[in-house]
Amino acid sequence: MSNIWMWGWAAMAIIFLIAELFTTGFFLVCFGVGAAAAALLAYLGVDPLLQVLTFIVVSGLAVLLTRPLTRRLNEKHKNFVGSDRVLEKQAIVLADINPALGVGMVRVDAEEWRASSEDGRIITKDTIVEVLRIDGTRLIVRPSQAKVLVEG
Repeated sequence: MSNIWMWGWAAMAIIFLIAELFTTGFFLVCFGVGAAAAALLAYLGVDPLLQVLTFIVVSGLAVLLTRPLTRRLNEKHKNFVGSDRVLEKQAIVLADINPALGVGMVRVDAEEWRASSEDGRIITKDTIVEVLRIDGTRLIVRPSQAKVLVEG
């Protein structure tokens, strides 16, 4: 009878660990660890009720201990690459932005981009703006609340 419990727990551990490969968050692996602990107890001939309790306790502890790691890994880090590197940065208007005429240039860091205003209004030269998004090859901007251009 002990062999049946041992192989059952071992199968559950393997299933949980394989299923974790298709998910994120280190959630199912915790149950895989709990099932592995219960399989070890079954191998040692411990009562099935204690195996179930061990599975529950070890799985619960594993979930609690991995939460800080999971939270840190799943945080929404802003990792802007490619053209997205200019998002949320400040820029200076080099040539008046007039969406009706399709004109306007800004400088973000050392790069010059064509730009349009968020709401279709004209933004005059030397205004500090914030980059909201990219539409094709144009930056969509709005006047910044900050008075000083912050490098970064």
